[in-house]
Amino acid sequence: MAPESLPLAMDRIRHRWESSLKRRTFLTASLASAALAAARAGEAQPPATSNAREYYLLRRYQLQAGPQTKIVESYIGDALIPALSRMGMAPIGAFKLDYGPETPAFYVLIPGRSVEALATIDLQLGRDANFLKAAEPFWNAPATAPAFLRMESALLAAFEGWPRLTPPAATATKSERIFQLRTYESPSDAAHVRKVEMFHKGEFEIFQKAGCHPVFFGDALIGSRLPQLTYMLSFANLAEMDKSWDAFRSDPDWKKLSSSPRYNYEAIVSNISNLVLSPLAASQI
Repeated sequence: MAPESLPLAMDRIRHRWESSLKRRTFLTASLASAALAAARAGEAQPPATSNAREYYLLRRYQLQAGPQTKIVESYIGDALIPALSRMGMAPIGAFKLDYGPETPAFYVLIPGRSVEALATIDLQLGRDANFLKAAEPFWNAPATAPAFLRMESALLAAFEGWPRLTPPAATATKSERIFQLRTYESPSDAAHVRKVEMFHKGEFEIFQKAGCHPVFFGDALIGSRLPQLTYMLSFANLAEMDKSWDAFRSDPDWKKLSSSPRYNYEAIVSNISNLVLSPLAASQI
């Protein structure tokens, strides 16, 4: 497939995303050419607008207890986040897994204004001399002492009804805060579409009424176990998280929405991943 121009690639991706879940097939075929076009043209990200829908790169570093945790945390705080900031990407979330399977693990949430910007991150990092110097212990770790066991990535598109990442107020003051990262897998594309629709039909507002603090909502374009969506909520602590979820489940609007025949005709979510994270010192969220 011949590389296409960056504006054309963006237009095609946006059109497919808004029109049908068939966008997944298109994205798989077009990302390679879009990345090549962006790399060759060296174009900057388009200007941000208040209602422009973001994209997210969510990375998970699976670690082994011991030296790896220090190497990766230093890499994230001293090399990766500063380099991404120079690329105009912010705020960057950096978290450690507190409750969930396969600890220890770190998560990095990177917002971008285009698929191309996120698809070419590693290419751009490899050209940043300051990054390579700061990242050396991580970047060039020997096979006998790797910096991490495995890294997994997912590319997400922000929900239309929640188009921008929203850090909690506690981030500005570095107050105590935890984050809940939840992923919903659906048994079919049709079920997935209806679950996304539920958020836009009132679920955002119910979360906020219940005392949950939404950070982002993203539909997975590329990743494992599709179709799926991922969202993040913030709380002061575990006690507030439990209290807020009790309020959410007992909210009359939630009961009405979840019992609607459109969403209750069969199980539209087949599996839920529920993780509790805390921010690393360098996190901007």
